[in-house]
Amino acid sequence: MNSFQYNLARFISFQDKAECERIRQIKKEDITNHPNPDFKIQVIEERDDFYFQFAMDIFTRIVEAREKKESLVLILPVGPVPQYSLVAKMVNQFHIPLDHLHIFNMDEYADEEGNTAPPSWPGSFQKAMWDNFFSLIDPPLRPLEKNIHFPTKEVLPDYAKMIEDLGGADCCYGGVGWCGHIAFWEAHLGFEFGDDLQAFQEAGPRLVELHPMTIMQNALHSFSGDWSWVPPFANTIGPAQIVGAKYRSFWLDGYLGGGVSWQRFIARLAAHGRVNTLVPASILQNFPGTYTLLGGVADNVEIKMA
Repeated sequence: MNSFQYNLARFISFQDKAECERIRQIKKEDITNHPNPDFKIQVIEERDDFYFQFAMDIFTRIVEAREKKESLVLILPVGPVPQYSLVAKMVNQFHIPLDHLHIFNMDEYADEEGNTAPPSWPGSFQKAMWDNFFSLIDPPLRPLEKNIHFPTKEVLPDYAKMIEDLGGADCCYGGVGWCGHIAFWEAHLGFEFGDDLQAFQEAGPRLVELHPMTIMQNALHSFSGDWSWVPPFANTIGPAQIVGAKYRSFWLDGYLGGGVSWQRFIARLAAHGRVNTLVPASILQNFPGTYTLLGGVADNVEIKMA
């Protein structure tokens, strides 16, 4: 293996080859071990159980807040989506009103001028959340529409304050992108901050140009592989909203079957690599939260020719 040496591709933001080689060696049986006991890594082998546990995490918070007569503020990603139909089914079955729930969606696609995708566009995150979650809840039980928020062009300047005015998020849910992004806070944004993690973690919502790896990732799972169809920009929350939440619950399901996972390496780099601004998800290591991997994502990083 060491007889063939080469540099990382130039478009990759994180260029620490030695760190990548170290991370690549982390075996599945060791992946849940982490020096921060409050950063809890777990592996769920079966896909159905993975989404059920994800749904139960959300539903349990909803019920507990309801029983305490408290509001619940959640930051939610648009993907993965299978857990949302399960949450809706449980809400309907147990007849749980969601008028105490405030939802702030992480991001939304935008064009090169910052105009965000409307709910009528098939690829919009607003449409995805309504189709896969909100519309599946019986109308009398749904969250109030005024409590469902997306970072559209109109509200982006006030998005952080809208969350803060409610006391901050009780939990931020999410995943990790191929380039290491959280929400659409892309890897290349780290160049603006260098090694200043404090300033990085204080950065808030903004319009960003998507990283090439994000374009390809989203083309793969949402646009039939058509990279020409993926918008070039997006509005997104910043690290400040993620680390400012009372808790973080991140779920990584990027396994395509047949031993193929696009997320296997970045899951390790984010959870076990050195914390740095060019791998935005790496900051999760410093805060209380859960980090759940589908079994196929946790498998060893190896070269296998299909």
